[in-house]
Amino acid sequence: RKRQRYVEKDGKCNVQHGNVRETYRYLTDIFTTLVDLKWRFSLLVFILAYAVTWLFFGLIWWFIAYCRGDLDHLEDHTWTPCVNNLNGFVSAFLFSIETETTIGYGHRVITDKCPEGIVLLLLQAILGSMVNAFMVGCMFVKISQPNKRAETLVFSSHAVVSLRDDRLCLMFRVGDLRDSHIVEASIRAKLIKSKQTQEGEFIPLDQTDLSVGFETGDDRLFLVSPLIISHEIDERSPFWDVSRHQLEKDDFEIVVILEGMVEATGMTCQARSSYLADEVLWGHRFTPLLSLEEGFYEVDYGGFHQTVPVPTPACSARQLAAAAARRDAHLYWSIPSRLDQP
Repeated sequence: RKRQRYVEKDGKCNVQHGNVRETYRYLTDIFTTLVDLKWRFSLLVFILAYAVTWLFFGLIWWFIAYCRGDLDHLEDHTWTPCVNNLNGFVSAFLFSIETETTIGYGHRVITDKCPEGIVLLLLQAILGSMVNAFMVGCMFVKISQPNKRAETLVFSSHAVVSLRDDRLCLMFRVGDLRDSHIVEASIRAKLIKSKQTQEGEFIPLDQTDLSVGFETGDDRLFLVSPLIISHEIDERSPFWDVSRHQLEKDDFEIVVILEGMVEATGMTCQARSSYLADEVLWGHRFTPLLSLEEGFYEVDYGGFHQTVPVPTPACSARQLAAAAARRDAHLYWSIPSRLDQP
């Protein structure tokens, strides 16, 4: 049975919120709500915000002209209307657009004999400025979001388990396809696995940190060329007792998170990916990508996801450490001490 992902390979979280009763909270933060909308809905809201205000004030301008009798004195040149050359709802709508967008073609203009029109003009100018600031701000923030920058941050399709300096390590590879670098890049990894506590409590999708060098600072990356991120399987690792046979039967997900600032904009960017249990290859190693050319280093991304099998013990890290300790102890006692020599 194929396991349901918690985080997709492209970084999208496979979680949907249902039965949310306090929907008013989205309206209290309307700016973020509009920014988080999909592009088609954002454009719809953007168009409706201007169209509704233009229609609303256009209707009020027409209503003022209708109540003052301006529409009944269109041919009376001695009559001073509220707005010159306003002869119906369409012209009132056009005057509303000209007022709010400050275009001012000069054909329709308000007169000084209409105090209610002057008040409405001030109100529309103020409200129009607020609508412009709000909607343009939403669109600017949405356009400048660094989400697409994460598209050029790539993760290897598989993670591998092999020996490094006689220690079992879980490894995956990350790379940046752009020439502009990610500043202050850092990497995190979490193990997503359901568990049951000693008290019988079942915790679905429990999250456990996987150390990728936080204590030593190795989690801070200089991501100029592809890097292999390593998690050493020691006594603090949740994979301490996991052997190759157990890994093939286990059910878990490893979520990796790469964060940093975009060099061009200074905005924070985050890229995510995940590995299921069947995407962790035991006894494999990543192929090298970096080669020295004349005057520069070249990265061959054609082999970014390629791995090669290497000799790796099938036992767990605990068993491997115990065997190494027994071997060292046997070697120590097999060497005669100089004190025992005559």
